[in-house]
Amino acid sequence: MGVQLASVILPVYNQASHIQEVLEGHASKLGQLQFECELLPVVNGPRHDSSLEICRSLEASFPSIRTLVIDEGGWGRAVRHGLAHARGDLLCYANSARTQTKELVLMLLYGSIHDDSVITASRKIRAGFLRRLGSLIYNLECRALFDLPYWDVNGTPKVFHRGMRRLLELSRNDDLIDLEFNAICRREEYPVIEVPVLSSSRHSGRSTTTFASAWRLYVGAWNLRRSFGPK
Repeated sequence: MGVQLASVILPVYNQASHIQEVLEGHASKLGQLQFECELLPVVNGPRHDSSLEICRSLEASFPSIRTLVIDEGGWGRAVRHGLAHARGDLLCYANSARTQTKELVLMLLYGSIHDDSVITASRKIRAGFLRRLGSLIYNLECRALFDLPYWDVNGTPKVFHRGMRRLLELSRNDDLIDLEFNAICRREEYPVIEVPVLSSSRHSGRSTTTFASAWRLYVGAWNLRRSFGPK
């Protein structure tokens, strides 16, 4: 039957400097696909800029944009909120600061063809030696703890069909939602196709990853393993 509607969830946290450009670019290109798309910016957390106003102002020009709002912050919380309100049979969530439009289009096309598989980005280039090393350590830890065959646990966009219902039962409100996502794929034996993404550029701003946040991921992975159940 094919894809009727794809829902793209984009958590937005104080990103007024670039969110208009991002949404306009995505909406224009996604409108050229052979199936309908909806863009769901999820404005979350304490608001210190005009991100919400910008997202809502674009709805008049781009009917595919539907802005969602939650007061509490958290990457996982925003993703879960978007998934709960998505209408599509093909579902996607992505980093709104890092994902390039051409990458998003490619991932959705893969997802529309491989309806029995999860499609996820595998980033191949990262700026800075320490960032690359930290990411490698985390991914090796996750592979060992959850018997994962995937190389980029946090890579987005992530695309899957609504029929993979266990992925609609994500529970994490924090950055560990990506590990939970991959662990569910492994447990439920959902096939995963990793698509290499070579771009490391951001639309604007700086990464929020710090030593403290990285340490929370390392420790959090151990705690998630204990609570997740058998492999």
